[in-house]
Amino acid sequence: MSPIKPGYVRPLDLKHGRIDLTHGAGGRASHQLVQEVFHPAFARTWPHVNGQPWQPGGDDGTVLPMPDHLPAGHRLVLSTDAHVISPLFFPGGNIGQLAVHGTVNDLAMMGATPLHLTVSVILEEGLPLADLVRIARAMADAACEAGVAIVTGDTKVVERGKGDGAYISTAGLGWVAPGVRLSGTNAQVGDAIVLSGPIGEHGLAVLSQREGLQFDSPIVSDTAPLNGLVKAMLGSDARLRVLRDPTRGGVATSLNEIAAASGVGMVLDEAAIPLPPAVQGACELMGLDPLYLANEGKLLALCHPDDVDTLLTAMRAHPLGRQACCIGTVTEDPHHFVQMRTAFGGCRMLDWLMGDPLPRIC
Repeated sequence: MSPIKPGYVRPLDLKHGRIDLTHGAGGRASHQLVQEVFHPAFARTWPHVNGQPWQPGGDDGTVLPMPDHLPAGHRLVLSTDAHVISPLFFPGGNIGQLAVHGTVNDLAMMGATPLHLTVSVILEEGLPLADLVRIARAMADAACEAGVAIVTGDTKVVERGKGDGAYISTAGLGWVAPGVRLSGTNAQVGDAIVLSGPIGEHGLAVLSQREGLQFDSPIVSDTAPLNGLVKAMLGSDARLRVLRDPTRGGVATSLNEIAAASGVGMVLDEAAIPLPPAVQGACELMGLDPLYLANEGKLLALCHPDDVDTLLTAMRAHPLGRQACCIGTVTEDPHHFVQMRTAFGGCRMLDWLMGDPLPRIC
């Protein structure tokens, strides 16, 4: 029998192994999880500093230099998000992609260029290590696509039956150029309301996977990083007032938030709102309203009415904005109502979302 190699540690069985409580105890198993799952996945997202690859120090935090190309007047933006989606994998994505896209998009809605992300993962005892590897690699793919680095994180493990597989919390740091000031309080009477594309796909994709539903035309999540589209919009010279990604609560709730914050009303045109036929059919079948379904790769933009054509031209030149369209107008309304002109010529109130028709979708 050959002697055991000095310092030998049996590697994790990433194909058949499962998460157990020792992976969250802070000992050797925890160290292995970081070294054998997360570091290999996230290393390709790490930045270069002075021409050299950056390496994490293994400390409780990370010291990062600011990009040397930023002149004076730029501001930092910080955002945080949590993801508790069920199931972890769904048509078009998984919780890993969603966690990165969600924080990148929150930064982008502030007009920020994302720089770095942190990630905190809560794992349930029994989660297959192969699933965790798949999630970590999806996070790295999403980060590389968005041009951000995952630079620090944390892992905890909870008992079987208390964690739904995995929860992921992320935080993101980005910078905003001088003169860019986007806020839900900026909407003005007369502004155009622009939507970047079809709605409802993410919410129904998750629901279909969770409930085992099959539709004639497959519905796939629209999850995507929107920072590239926002960069194109900011470069168009259109006078942007507000950006918002209509996630939980959908388009209707996002517009109600803006209307309340800015003290205005809104009127939408139902015929102008792009709705995939498969989504429309599924919503009619299940009694759901697509205007309240979550989206993870779409945005709403409010801009000066004279600039709407300029903005739409810039958006349609980007892959994520090819179906961008103007769907309504900001109005003067002391009640801050959001209303919609229907295809039948009537007017319908779009109130805030009440309850949660599709829980655990982001």
